[in-house]
Amino acid sequence: MLVLLASIFVVHIATVIMLFVSTIANAWMVSDVGKISVGLWKNCTSANDCSRNLLYGSEDALKAVQAFMILSIIFSVISLVVFVFQLFTMEKGNRFFLSGATMLVCWLCILVGASTYTHHYANNSKDWYPESHHGYSFILTWICFCFSFIIGILYLVLRKK
Repeated sequence: MLVLLASIFVVHIATVIMLFVSTIANAWMVSDVGKISVGLWKNCTSANDCSRNLLYGSEDALKAVQAFMILSIIFSVISLVVFVFQLFTMEKGNRFFLSGATMLVCWLCILVGASTYTHHYANNSKDWYPESHHGYSFILTWICFCFSFIIGILYLVLRKK
């Protein structure tokens, strides 16, 4: 049981780090032609030339993606703190329920944010960057989506042990 808890803790910390990196990094879409990369916060046309002027920066969908990605980081950190707190303070039957529920809220925030970005920007329907592919931030977000769901379910299952 201790090895299981330790491994869940390590995966949870990795998820928090990956969420933080995927939210602040500037590689949600990467151009195949030049060194153009687009993130949630800025647009880079080369390694040293970045600006906060996104082509779609004033759209409400981008603001929603930014908000939900920040909320997912907050809920993931809260879930980690609650997990550590509940590990040492609560009795066996009630343990990990709150941390599992908080992690599933994080999962929902990632779902809404990543799905909104995918629908509005990642399918090249607006031809802003016609020759582009998904960057590592976009892929990390979907990996965190899977990890947060697994961690949330494991917390709820561990509640009974």
